[in-house]
Amino acid sequence: MQHVNGAAGDPRTATGSATPTPAGLGAKGGTGRFGEGDTRIVNVLRGLAIDEVEKARSGHPGLPLGAAPMAYVLFSRHIRFAPHEPDWPDRDRFILSAGHGSALVYALLHVFGYDLHLDELRQFRQWGSRTPGHPERGVTPGVEVTTGPLGQGISNAVGMALGAAHLASRYNRQGNEVVSHRTYVICSDGDLMEGISHEAASFAGHLRVPGLIVLYDDNRISIEGSTDIAFTDDTTKRFRSYGWQVLQVDDGNDLAAIDAAVSEAEARTGPVMIRVRTHIGYGSPKVDTPAVHGAALGPEATAATHRFLGIPDGETFWVPDDVKALSQRYRERGRELVRAWQERVERLGKEDPELQREFLRVIRGGSPGDLRPAIPPFPPQGEMATRSASGKVLQHLAKRLPDLLGGSADLAPSNDTNLVDLGDIATGQFSGRNIHFGVREHGMAAVMNGMAAHGGLRPFGGTFLIFSDYMRPSMRLAALMRLPVTYVLTHDSIGLGEDGPTHQPIEQLASLDLIPNFYVVRPADANETRLGWAFAAAAEDHPTALALSRQKLPVLAGVPEDAVELGAYVLRDAQREPQAVLIASGSEVSIALAAQDLLKAQGVETRVVSAPCLKNFAARPAAEREAVLPPGLPHVVVIAGEPGQFLPFLGPRRGFVALRDFGASAPGEVLYREFGLTPEAAAQAVQELLAKGDRHV
Repeated sequence: MQHVNGAAGDPRTATGSATPTPAGLGAKGGTGRFGEGDTRIVNVLRGLAIDEVEKARSGHPGLPLGAAPMAYVLFSRHIRFAPHEPDWPDRDRFILSAGHGSALVYALLHVFGYDLHLDELRQFRQWGSRTPGHPERGVTPGVEVTTGPLGQGISNAVGMALGAAHLASRYNRQGNEVVSHRTYVICSDGDLMEGISHEAASFAGHLRVPGLIVLYDDNRISIEGSTDIAFTDDTTKRFRSYGWQVLQVDDGNDLAAIDAAVSEAEARTGPVMIRVRTHIGYGSPKVDTPAVHGAALGPEATAATHRFLGIPDGETFWVPDDVKALSQRYRERGRELVRAWQERVERLGKEDPELQREFLRVIRGGSPGDLRPAIPPFPPQGEMATRSASGKVLQHLAKRLPDLLGGSADLAPSNDTNLVDLGDIATGQFSGRNIHFGVREHGMAAVMNGMAAHGGLRPFGGTFLIFSDYMRPSMRLAALMRLPVTYVLTHDSIGLGEDGPTHQPIEQLASLDLIPNFYVVRPADANETRLGWAFAAAAEDHPTALALSRQKLPVLAGVPEDAVELGAYVLRDAQREPQAVLIASGSEVSIALAAQDLLKAQGVETRVVSAPCLKNFAARPAAEREAVLPPGLPHVVVIAGEPGQFLPFLGPRRGFVALRDFGASAPGEVLYREFGLTPEAAAQAVQELLAKGDRHV
């Protein structure tokens, strides 16, 4: 491991008023000397952070006090950003993976010129503020991803860096780089304990993802005490074994040493970790103790810390005039950076107009519009597994959408996710559009979030529906961040057969449907699959999960083009006034149709409703929902799993042909029969409800 050292600055003597001269203003990788004025700004950042926490009476002051020097070095000397245009496509990305230290992020954004007024810092963690307890994408300008659940940020960063490498390989031309940014991360001990970071770091090291620089805030304290009680990994050896390069800074207050290490990291290829030895709560009476992690310092300790930092007595949220002047300087630098990039984009247009048009189209994002005309419908004949239909649809979409790319957690042949003839992303090679994530579901989901948050990319990832449990935290964050990520979740029921209950999802559909802003589409046939993909690939502000069958299903007649947008619709109505309604999704729609035929022969008229997307159905006006599911009629749900997600739409007379226990190992058709998921059982449930009349079931 390479140690990088320099002349240390002691904040205990840094009370002078010298104005810093950021030698790297507008440049990267090499910044000149640091002086008393630089250390003073570090202390201003520290003071703002602890004042935010103290005023809110909650928060995490320890990390900001220890990590402020490395954050200042990044923002003042290395990260290229445009405060006036925080979403400028070629900005460097910065992620505080240890999101509990959010007070430091808000102090940085304020001092370096973003649209974050000091009054917002005073409203830290309060209702309606732009300074929430953990950083949230879309709430605060300059925050790239929502962090706080440890391990997520560093894993998102892998996706961001991979996305940048992919776009650079496709759109850069020799001597003209329109994609030339890096991804910088500050992570904590806790981030590196979480398993997701292991998956993502291994993936990044294998691919030698470039432009990814992680500064590890090695303060060796967790909530319960010293990290030695639970975490004695040799982190350096671990990351080197993944394929990362590792540097070390022995003094987290040594601005010059941090700067030199970051410059060294920028000169290398592949991902780099810089291990920075810091002291949690530096400058406070609670330094190097768990007490400084997650609670306000208190008035006395805050006053003592202010004195240590050189903040005038009685001052809070102190930003002296010379530090305030930095905001304008970095805004001006940002305008220069954006202008230079626009010139490069114009030059690309002169060299290759079509490539420039495609580049601008993908980086602007937004919905590609109605994709249904780009996907040929399937003729209503024969049978096809919806996973197979999904694979065919993907080939059409990939031709239409240059920003669509993705892969599988080592299940591409089973998930049918391979994009034919579009190449693979491999070690040091990033132009392909197929990604081999390996058996890393949790890491895959977080990497996809990072790719989507980066912009210019529409990622998808496949696995079995049962293993969505491994991805659940990242899926929830995708919904919270409003990211258009698509999950291809095959083997969606006991119909997968002999692999048995470990692989057969029961509660997963209902569970995923509970996530706000998360859309589950479970198609009944190939055409609903086509429409589900068109819906998912056109999304702008939400993730979508496609739950797909392993077994073949009949290709149905009568599927309307707006089936998924409607959420639930009448697939086949009664010939006369219906006496009951059969409701199903996925493979069970065929069972409902067969039950309708049985009931018809018994003189009972029924309606069959296919429900591919209950979230969309819930958004329809009540009158429209009741037109599909009249509340006065008996309702019978047929579902190979927990039926709870249907409950809000059912009338008082309701029955279920469902699966409320784990599956078993046997052929799929045997399991459906043995567990009572049959047309006969559905028909009997309808007859029982009719026999009970108006009595509730």
